[in-house]
Amino acid sequence: MRTTGVLCVGMLALGIALLCVASTAGLSAQQRTGAAVSIGDTDLGGVVTGANGPEAGVWVIAETIDLPTKFAKIVVTDEQGRYVIPDLPKANYSVWVRGYGLIDSPKVQATPGKTLNLNAVVAPNAAAAAEYYPAVYWYAMLKIPDKGEFPGTGAQGNGMPENLKTQAEWLNVVKTNGCMSCHQLGNQATRTIPKALGDFASSEEAWARRIRSGQAMAQMINAIGRIDAGRALKLFADWTDRVAAGELPEARPSRPQGVERNVVITLWDWSSPKAYLHDEISTDKRKPTVNANGKLYGAPEESTDLVPILDPVRHAATEVKHPVRDPETPSSKNNAMEPSPYWGEERIWDSQTSMHNPMMDEKGRVWFTARVRPPANPAFCKKGSGHPSAQLTPIDSSNRHLSMYDPATGEFTLISTCFPTHHLVFAEDADHTLWTSAGGPASGVIGWLDRKTFEETGDEEKSQGWTALILDTNGNGRRDAYVEPDQPVDPAKDKRVTAAYYGIAVSPVDGTVWGTVLTYPGYVIRLDPGANPPATALAEVFEPPSPGYGPRGMDIDRNGVAWASLASGHLASFDRRKCKGALNGPNATGKHCPEGWTLYPLPGPQFANVPDPGSVESSYYTWVDQFDTFGLGKDIPIATGNLNDALLALVDGQFVNLRVPFPMGFFTKWMDGRIDDPNGGWKGKGLWATYSTRAPFHLEGGKGTRPKVVKFQLRPDPLAR
Repeated sequence: MRTTGVLCVGMLALGIALLCVASTAGLSAQQRTGAAVSIGDTDLGGVVTGANGPEAGVWVIAETIDLPTKFAKIVVTDEQGRYVIPDLPKANYSVWVRGYGLIDSPKVQATPGKTLNLNAVVAPNAAAAAEYYPAVYWYAMLKIPDKGEFPGTGAQGNGMPENLKTQAEWLNVVKTNGCMSCHQLGNQATRTIPKALGDFASSEEAWARRIRSGQAMAQMINAIGRIDAGRALKLFADWTDRVAAGELPEARPSRPQGVERNVVITLWDWSSPKAYLHDEISTDKRKPTVNANGKLYGAPEESTDLVPILDPVRHAATEVKHPVRDPETPSSKNNAMEPSPYWGEERIWDSQTSMHNPMMDEKGRVWFTARVRPPANPAFCKKGSGHPSAQLTPIDSSNRHLSMYDPATGEFTLISTCFPTHHLVFAEDADHTLWTSAGGPASGVIGWLDRKTFEETGDEEKSQGWTALILDTNGNGRRDAYVEPDQPVDPAKDKRVTAAYYGIAVSPVDGTVWGTVLTYPGYVIRLDPGANPPATALAEVFEPPSPGYGPRGMDIDRNGVAWASLASGHLASFDRRKCKGALNGPNATGKHCPEGWTLYPLPGPQFANVPDPGSVESSYYTWVDQFDTFGLGKDIPIATGNLNDALLALVDGQFVNLRVPFPMGFFTKWMDGRIDDPNGGWKGKGLWATYSTRAPFHLEGGKGTRPKVVKFQLRPDPLAR
């Protein structure tokens, strides 16, 4: 890491890191650097110095509560310690410095248009410095069962459950596809045991009680039940005990370098402290100039039926209630729970709609995967129906459906679907077909809405369709009679697979529909709909090669290359054009194209006793910036850095770490990019995301902290205004 008087790490005889950063003394910062900072009436700027000179690669944070919603802006200092925070709304700001090797400087009050030189404050010891490290560094301290303990032979053998064949299967659960699918592990809230949880004879007992807290109790218990629960609780207890005893992470984060110093981050509060967000949407993914400078919309999933709305121009956050058709639609309020150390017995979640994912169309309307009725399906979905899809693949229930909100009228349109929904995406076709994923693999189907037909007729039955996922294992290029998932491959027939999409994307090259399957080791799946999708659709499945496993969120670039986040700590690409063998036939069942995959280890350390390459990072989703809405170029894949407090952009094989340093705990599940002004340079575009943790009370600030919208912009240099 190249720095100038930034961070000097030495080791004393006792093994304590000595961090050589100090506050300024003597000459003014500008005298010492010989470089002035130019600012305008809406900017703040100056120089950050320590005892050894300018502080390069540290963050300057300006926050205000004077606007309709809480607002903050963050920039990074250049090599000479200079900074400029541009385009601040008129308000009074608290301004301070944060950086690795430091503790926060005292907050200074300021208004835009002022030169403000700041003094960095050295961390008094390694422990104080480590409090600012992203969660990935702390979670790396968790001990993992050795490879030699697998495969499991059960209670009468080595004690490991027989269903766990490899160390990677264990990791898949304690990472993205289990313990880490809803919030961070490794942040300050989770690496310690809150006193309000109660008194316990051991830390194991505390962890056993902890995972029963709140309305996500069933999910946490189910996740740990997929591995050896007793062993897992011991390992988590050992982790937090070692942290409490003063053990610190071995690896340390680097300060922002190169283009990372050009990032401008803006944050707005929205929603409420008792709610959480899954995703946001700002524009049409197919045409990112739609809704320029317009409002953003969020999906609060199980927490509330109130859709959060942010006006980033007026800095105002509002809400609108999403309705249901049937008042008997179930609510998360009734989820099983035990008291929470944060909220006690209060049931803070109350959502009938379970809005999971929003998407915007070319008219600026917002489409949701949302529950509109109880799960039992109407007759046209079931066996005996004349519906073309039901005749081939009847479905008895669906726990989430579709809806559309029109900001122009303020009205919702509710659409009951036979198939379950999770994520959604519009195709680039004349019908604006809306394809949906189902979430977990159990449903075995993929569904869609012919939007053109629906808008012309209003007939939800006629406008929807779905299909089972069938592999062309007889290799004749068409869909035929098939064997079931529990039956062996028959060379004369096709084969149905028990799979359903989690992530979903439509290839702009050929209209095929791609997605991920949440099994172990998991799949990327490609569906060619054919002329009559319920009867003609054919699927191909591709399993990531070792050491990769556990795909979750995915996207596709303009060349048809699929990109996915893997629980193994990789960003993976799959390029079907590289496949050398047959893509159908009896051997095309997942392992037939390892050459199509490329695995890129994500930033962050690996667990100490995991020998495979990868990272502790547990990325939730990957999105591709097809249209250069950020500034790093077209077709740049960007993974969510859920333990890095970051977005992780892959540029020429190297990651650019777009870290959000405040409030600590940035954990997002998706993003999108919008172009507000095609001629506006860096100010005319940006990425948008939201804090998506189910536990905003785990964030820096604790109970009472609200979810936040985050905008990322990339200027040409750290001082650009």
